[in-house]
Amino acid sequence: MVVKKVIIMNYKFKTPPYKHQLDALEKSWNKETFAYFMEMGTGKTKVLIDNLSVLYDKGKINGALIIAPKGVIGTWYNQEIPAHLADHVSHKSVLWQATINQKQQDKLDTLFETGEDLHILIMNVEALSSEKGTRFATKFLNCHKTLMAIDESTTIKNPQAKRTKNIIKLSERAKYRRIMTGSPVTKNPLDLFSQCYFLDPFHLNHESYYSFRMRYAVMKTANIAGRKIQLVSGFRNLGELSEKLKPFSYRVLKEDCLDLPDKIYMKRQINLSPDQHKLYEQMRKEALATLNGKKVTTVNALTQLMRLHQITCGHFTSDDGVTQPIKNNRIDELMDILEEVEGKAIIWAHYQYDITTIIKEVTKVHGPGSIVDYYGLTPQDERQPNIKKFQSDPKCRFLVGTPSTGGYGITLTAANTVIYYSNGYDLEKRLQSEDRAHRIGQKKNVTYIDIIAEDTVDEKIVKALRNKINIASEVLGEELKDWI
Repeated sequence: MVVKKVIIMNYKFKTPPYKHQLDALEKSWNKETFAYFMEMGTGKTKVLIDNLSVLYDKGKINGALIIAPKGVIGTWYNQEIPAHLADHVSHKSVLWQATINQKQQDKLDTLFETGEDLHILIMNVEALSSEKGTRFATKFLNCHKTLMAIDESTTIKNPQAKRTKNIIKLSERAKYRRIMTGSPVTKNPLDLFSQCYFLDPFHLNHESYYSFRMRYAVMKTANIAGRKIQLVSGFRNLGELSEKLKPFSYRVLKEDCLDLPDKIYMKRQINLSPDQHKLYEQMRKEALATLNGKKVTTVNALTQLMRLHQITCGHFTSDDGVTQPIKNNRIDELMDILEEVEGKAIIWAHYQYDITTIIKEVTKVHGPGSIVDYYGLTPQDERQPNIKKFQSDPKCRFLVGTPSTGGYGITLTAANTVIYYSNGYDLEKRLQSEDRAHRIGQKKNVTYIDIIAEDTVDEKIVKALRNKINIASEVLGEELKDWI
C-alpha cells in the first residue's frame, strides 16, 4: 500500500487532482477491475484518464477503449483527454465513426500501428449493437494490452440488450476493465447485475441474472391475459448487496468532497386550461377503457401515459403523427419564471415540440441570440459552439435541450437556475441533467424549478422519480436525499 501511495503522490499529473480523486486512484489504479461510482460533477473522467496515464507509464497497457453515450464521446475526444492526459504520455486518440471518408479511415488505421504510443479508441455505446462496430472493437482489443472503460455504465444495465451482450463478450479481451457512473441504480437494484458482470462474473457471486434477481428481488405471480408471469414486487437483502460492492468500487458524493454551493428545489404549479382539461379527461377515460379491455403491455401503458403527458405540456400527437397545439398555461409560466431569473438559465424539456415552442417564445421576448439549443435535432457541428456561447457570451442567457441529449458530459456552470419544463420517468437522465450546472466550477447556489400541472400525470412522474432515488440511496448505503 505504501508503494502505491508513493507512485500516485509523486506522479506528474497534467491537472492537480482533488483529494477524493487521489483516493479513488490509490484504491484502483493497478486493479484489473474497478467501478468509479462517483457522483456527477466530482471528476470521475479525470480519475479514469489519470489511471490510463499511470498504467501506461508502468508498461501495463498500450491501449484504451472508451465506450460512452453518443452525446459524450465528443467531449472525451475534444476536451477531457487533451485537458487531463499527462503531457509526457505520447498518444493517438481516434473517435469512432461508422460512416467515414478515406481520410477518416486512414486515421482509424493509425490505431493499429506499432510504436510506443498509447492508442485510444473512443466509441459510442450504440455502435456496439452493430456487427461493424463490434468487429472493429474486437480488432482493436486483439492488437493491444487494453483498459476498457464504460462511461455512464447504466447504458449496459439491460442483460438482454444486444450491446450489453457484445460489450460483455468484448470485456474478455481487455486486460483492465472500468465502469463509471454517478447513479449505478436508476430504476432498481437489478440494474447492477450487468454492470458488475462486465467487470467480473464473480464480483456479486451470481453468474446468472435470474439467481441474482431471486436473491435481491421479491417476486410475485401475476395472471395476465391467461398467462402466468413473474413480476418484481419489491426488494430485499439490500444491505448485503451494498457490502458486496465495496471491495471493487469507490463511492463519493459532491457534498462529501467538494465545497459546492447548495441545491435549492422549487415547484411552480399550474392548472390545465379548459381545453387541456377537457381533452385530458377524455383521453384518461379512453386510456382506462383501452387498458381494461385488452392485454396490458408495458408499451400500451407507456403510450397512454405519454399521450396524457403531452396534453399537460400543451400539445397532442394523433395516431397519424400530426402534432396539434393546445392552449395551455405552461409556456406562460415559463416566461414568467424567466422574467424573474437573474443571470443564465437552463431549460430542460421532454419533447422536441416543446423545445421549438420555447425557442420561438424566448426569441420573441428576449431577442435573437438570447437562446441556444442542445437536443436531438441540433447538428453535431453546432453543439460545442452552442455550449461555448452559453458559457461565455453575456447576451446568451438561456440554453434549452432534452436531458437525453444535453444531460450528459457537458459543463453548463454559467447557469445557476435550472428549469424543468417537463420531466420524464428516467431517474438517470434527471440526475445527470441536474448536475450540468452543479459541478466543479459552480460558484453560486443552483435553483431547480419544476413546472407541474396539478392533479395530472406530472405529479405521478415526480413521485416515481422520488421512489427510485430512495431505493438507490438504500443500495448505495446513503441517507435518503432531500429531493423534489
